[in-house]
Amino acid sequence: MRPALERLQLIEHHLLGRPTAAEAAQWRVQLLTDAELAADAATQQQLYQALHEAGRRQLRHELELIHRRFERQTRRRDWLQTTTNHLRRVFSRQPRASQ
Repeated sequence: MRPALERLQLIEHHLLGRPTAAEAAQWRVQLLTDAELAADAATQQQLYQALHEAGRRQLRHELELIHRRFERQTRRRDWLQTTTNHLRRVFSRQPRASQ
């Protein structure tokens, strides 16, 4: 594997994985001694946070669209039900023709 990919895999393991206590301690030492690794890890963490936030915004937007669609359908149903009830009342008041 290329060194850049190995480095990214290492960063991902520590940011997304579940490193052991020994790995976590070694990682903290590496971050203290390698400023470039610390910067790369910080950048990757910011990227993950931005992706997470973008996903939340997208989900919120989709839920709002579903809610609006449901509201429109409910209003249509309510309007139809109100109109139907009104017509039933009007027709039930009319005298029936005798046979």
